[in-house]
Amino acid sequence: MIKLLCIALAFSLSVAPLVAQKHVPDGEVIDQVRVKLANDPDVGGMNISVDSKDGAVTLAGKVKTEKQRAKAEKLTKKVKGVVSVNNQLVISPN
Repeated sequence: MIKLLCIALAFSLSVAPLVAQKHVPDGEVIDQVRVKLANDPDVGGMNISVDSKDGAVTLAGKVKTEKQRAKAEKLTKKVKGVVSVNNQLVISPN
């Protein structure tokens, strides 16, 4: 009986965080990604467009270096509600 209770407790503790996650509206995801990008010293000021569909974020536009491209994707992945990133940023030194 105790073994069964331990298994049930372990299961409920592992599933609880998954159930507690709330869906973040796409508009909020887009706003948060834009803020995060704008506040970053490496990618702030770059002309990056952001779109989201069910948490799948698409980044588009031009950046000057591969470092900026990678940083924009990394920052985007940290935003709550982002489930994937489609990085379509193009490197253009001009």
